[in-house]
Amino acid sequence: MPARTDVDRAGRPPHLRPGLVALVAAGGAVGTLARYGLNAALPGGDGGGWPVATTVENLVGALALGLLLGALGRGPESPRARAVRLALGTGVLGGFTTFSTLAVEVERSLAAGDGALGVAYGLVSVVVGVAAAALGLVVGGQVRRPTAVDVRRGPRATGGRGPGRHDGASS
Repeated sequence: MPARTDVDRAGRPPHLRPGLVALVAAGGAVGTLARYGLNAALPGGDGGGWPVATTVENLVGALALGLLLGALGRGPESPRARAVRLALGTGVLGGFTTFSTLAVEVERSLAAGDGALGVAYGLVSVVVGVAAAALGLVVGGQVRRPTAVDVRRGPRATGGRGPGRHDGASS
């Protein structure tokens, strides 16, 4: 059995490290507050009809998670990338999105006899959510992260465009 590479000096995996747990908790608080604010600003669906706020939360959250994960890239994860992924992805976006509210709203629509709304809402949320996440992965993957060589060489290594620009466009 290969040795685990994701344990810290104390032998703890990421989900048992107090600092990482705190990042997720803090991010979750921020995401939950953002969801609360959006719910206050948009129609929620509690009086019948399409649950606009939950739809926006979940679709924006799916796109944002795709963008984040695409930008962070694949392959071995640095400690900094792990912290960003946990704080923003698991924390903020986990608190912002809400599958449980989606499930309750679908059930309430079905129980109220509005099967078409319940089924359409559930299908649109899942299908468009997956498409939004996939789009985010593709777009986020286009973000060029500076390499160690770019960092050592400085702005001249990228033609003065900075580490994030590689398309020949001026800032």
